[in-house]
Amino acid sequence: MSLFERFKVKKSASSEEPYSPEGPFRSTRGNCFATAPEAVLKGLAPDGGLYVDPDIGKGGFDVQGCLALDPFGQAEKILSRLLPGFDHMDELVAGAYDGRFASSALTPLVPVGEDWVLELFHGPTAAFKDVALCMLPQLMTAARGLTGTEEKTVILTATSGDTGKAALEGFHDVPGTGIIVFFPHGGVSSVQEAQMLTQVGANVAVCAVRGNFDDCQSAVKQVFSDPPSVAGVSLSSANSINIGRLAPQVVYYFLAYAELMKRGRISFGERVDYVVPTGNFGDILAGWYAKQLGLPVGRLVCASNANRVLTDFLTTGVYDRRREFFKTNSPSMDILVSSNLERLLYYAAGGDTQAVKNDMLRLQNSGYYKIPAGALDYIRKDFSAFCCDEKQTLLEIRRCFEATGYLPDTHTAVALHAAGQYKKERSSGAPVVVLSTASPFKFPEAVLRALGETPEGDAFAQMEQLSRVSGIDAPASLSGLRGKEILHRDVIDRAEISDYVRRKLSEV
Repeated sequence: MSLFERFKVKKSASSEEPYSPEGPFRSTRGNCFATAPEAVLKGLAPDGGLYVDPDIGKGGFDVQGCLALDPFGQAEKILSRLLPGFDHMDELVAGAYDGRFASSALTPLVPVGEDWVLELFHGPTAAFKDVALCMLPQLMTAARGLTGTEEKTVILTATSGDTGKAALEGFHDVPGTGIIVFFPHGGVSSVQEAQMLTQVGANVAVCAVRGNFDDCQSAVKQVFSDPPSVAGVSLSSANSINIGRLAPQVVYYFLAYAELMKRGRISFGERVDYVVPTGNFGDILAGWYAKQLGLPVGRLVCASNANRVLTDFLTTGVYDRRREFFKTNSPSMDILVSSNLERLLYYAAGGDTQAVKNDMLRLQNSGYYKIPAGALDYIRKDFSAFCCDEKQTLLEIRRCFEATGYLPDTHTAVALHAAGQYKKERSSGAPVVVLSTASPFKFPEAVLRALGETPEGDAFAQMEQLSRVSGIDAPASLSGLRGKEILHRDVIDRAEISDYVRRKLSEV
């Protein structure tokens, strides 16, 4: 019996009441409501908003009991709380993670100097997105059964580098689904591009877009707001605008805290600070969700690269995308419109969906918005923000490697630099956990230059060179890309995205 059939049968056998569209999730922009399975399937609310749980912080979650479980047990408990309505969450978790991660810990915690690095890149694509995007296909297939959805679900996703491959890896050849991925042409690393362009699967399409990630993301959102009408097909998203993508990311905050307890570094109840490299604000928002569940999270430190729109917002309360866009060595953070911030705005506004809608319209039409002082105070109660330019990023990679022997990627280096800045200002002595979001071998050219080396040859030659220099083996999932056939060659303008989707819906 397939996963779809199992959950469909389970629902029909146990449900005495007719299926109701009402549920615990509502849109950030209005009165669109959904159950967890519906929210996972839809991705984006019909009014363009993001689904949130208004009661996320109302307690009732056994944090201490959860921390005592193994990684799979913690994931099951957390996801059951965040996404109510899914039967047999333990089976979904096992299907997502069992045998797919290089470490039994899923996300190992490594001491680096006086801090800790949470390695999120031990999944099949060597990036933090694997934790969520191994889980999302399980959730989506189960959701189709629970809601009685017979039509095909096509995943429509924009990526700044890592989401695309992780989503393709998770959804390729999954029955009842298709996936279309857009990425900025020339705006991802050579390794990230190779990961996507060599992706196999009868139900996948990959397309480069002339422009940056924001161009891709805004065009994809427009397709969701005015979807092409194709019989038997519905759209969903694998970006963190989908609550089913965001919820699994909460798990590794718990895993890090549990590991610090296990090592005797903290006792339950002591606070831990987390430093997160972020562009679309999903990874750090997951930490805020963990805090709402009751995890003793101290400060959440937002680390931005030269595209410092989040640093400026968290400092001033003004979100302004009317600025120069920089292509950096940390391309997954090259974003000026951070979609997940909308969820935090909802809570900061006390659930005032009209205020959120007005801000999003102002951002769309005028390029900026400003939140009230009270809302900014609400956000700054939990968040700090620092940024790191290109020179500082490369210097941080070299400093870290020479001082500790630990080799960070370009995104992790941004976070390590922010951690250093943060610790100069803070008054507490809480442990600091830096989230490491990708393997350094995804960005070999930049990392080699940071170490004072002259990169040689193509990306695969550079991976070998970096391995020699560092004494670290490249992940097989990356080195194994060499020689793979390029299967996707489409390159289009931003204005062509809607037509491209329409053509591909019947193919994937």
